[in-house]
Amino acid sequence: MTSLLDRAVRLLSQRDHSEAELRRKLGKQPGGQRAFSQDFLAADFSTPDISSAELEQVIDYCRQKDWLNDNRFASVYVSGRSKKGYGEQKIRMELMQKGLDREIIDAAFAEADIDQSAQAQAVAWKKFGQPLPTERLEKIKVQRFLLSRGFSIAEIQSIYINL
Repeated sequence: MTSLLDRAVRLLSQRDHSEAELRRKLGKQPGGQRAFSQDFLAADFSTPDISSAELEQVIDYCRQKDWLNDNRFASVYVSGRSKKGYGEQKIRMELMQKGLDREIIDAAFAEADIDQSAQAQAVAWKKFGQPLPTERLEKIKVQRFLLSRGFSIAEIQSIYINL
């Protein structure tokens, strides 16, 4: 268990992880899918299979020490991705892929209290300048860009209404 706990601590010391993410990473063999030399690949670094009981002990221990907290992870993730200019839809999708429940995601967004329309406008201004283009083809480029960033149609339309 100590080697598994060491791996968990190392992973959690680098950045926060969701519980599902940590389970997935701990369940894999060390080394992952990196490209290595033939000498390295020939060496036997195999580890015995990890039992589910051992994995549960490590996960429980990390939760007890508050090193693993899905609510905190979701809040930090929402805040960080929002500051990088991503919309709610994209962030929600990413959090669901990381194994978080919808309730935890909803709570993280409620706690963050982000004005998505203002954020969409700021992202559009940063990419396309001020004032935003009003010609049809250029406007479509702006809309497509904002959609790819995870903003909703209503949020995108609101930036053109406010012009």
